[in-house]
Amino acid sequence: MKVTIYHNPRCSKSRQALDIIISRGIEPEIVEYLKTPLSATEIRRLLKQLHVGPREILRAKEAGEFGLADPALSDEALIAGLSRHPQVLERPIVVAGNKAVLGRPPEAVLSIL
Repeated sequence: MKVTIYHNPRCSKSRQALDIIISRGIEPEIVEYLKTPLSATEIRRLLKQLHVGPREILRAKEAGEFGLADPALSDEALIAGLSRHPQVLERPIVVAGNKAVLGRPPEAVLSIL
């Protein structure tokens, strides 16, 4: 099974989730989304796999800084904002097969491994 982690190496929760994956003997594909921002299409796919809307994967503080905290913004506007400002994306997100989970807490990744 292919496992992908959308990872920020500066984030302790992201590093902990990566450690959990590796400790299971899994060599994940690591996507450093700050270096390679996700496209709107990729974000839509992740949202579908997570079974959430874009507001559920926004980091509150950063969303405010980039004008994405406005409750009147449409899902498409939020997705476009996430693509333009990857630092607003909550992390880590782990995908295994067709399932995805937000790694907060990091142990949540165990539910799909």
